[in-house]
Amino acid sequence: MGRPTLAVWKFASCDGCQLTLLDCEDELLALAGQIEIVHFLEAGASGAGPYDVSLVEGSVTTPADLDRIRHVRAVSRRLVTIGACATAGGVQALRNFADVEEFASVVYASPEYIDTLATSTPIAAHVPVDFELRGCPIDRRQLLEVLAAHLAGRKPDVSRHSVCFECKIRGNVCVMVAHGTPCLGPITHAGCGAICPAYGRGCYGCFGPTPTWSGARPNTRGLLPWLDMTDDEADRVLSTFNVAAFREEARPDGAGDDASQ
Repeated sequence: MGRPTLAVWKFASCDGCQLTLLDCEDELLALAGQIEIVHFLEAGASGAGPYDVSLVEGSVTTPADLDRIRHVRAVSRRLVTIGACATAGGVQALRNFADVEEFASVVYASPEYIDTLATSTPIAAHVPVDFELRGCPIDRRQLLEVLAAHLAGRKPDVSRHSVCFECKIRGNVCVMVAHGTPCLGPITHAGCGAICPAYGRGCYGCFGPTPTWSGARPNTRGLLPWLDMTDDEADRVLSTFNVAAFREEARPDGAGDDASQ
């Protein structure tokens, strides 16, 4: 029996999460000995499926994306989404809360040639996903753990804690308690190693909302008063890499919509 096959796919994104895989350097050499990388355009590989594992970066933003992600799902035994774009719609999901036709008319000289959807949505909104790896970009350690878990036939050991947990591990002083610095750490998924608080900055949520152990979303609305911000300031803090996910959590009525997760 041959090595398990791997494919890496790009949708609407900046390629940063794909580069995280390439940046694994020595680990990538060892990985290549265990997995056959069949399709990965960023690395110059283009081969036909089916594939044992597909890593998908990017969100669905065009009608062509809808057809392509269904094809990727059909030829992949396991599908893992990587990064904020693939798991939450990315920063491009700002379009979900505005008029995309107005945006196109301002940005493009001939908007009639632009074929786009009114929303930017995560991959899981369209096809079943076996695992979501969060971050902007993803963490190389978590990526290697997911791939190693597949090779070993086990569930990936990826923390469901918040960034606050990582701050405690590093021995960081809480920037919000000690200095009054607004910080999304209590509601943000762990994985970055609490980089920003380690350097005196508040977390700005690049790994998206962390689920509780019961599977529920964190209490984003409960945190907002502690940020000591105006409504406009708080809205801007939540309008970054995971805007669709965070804004859904921050709504007073708790209602979601079809464009967010």
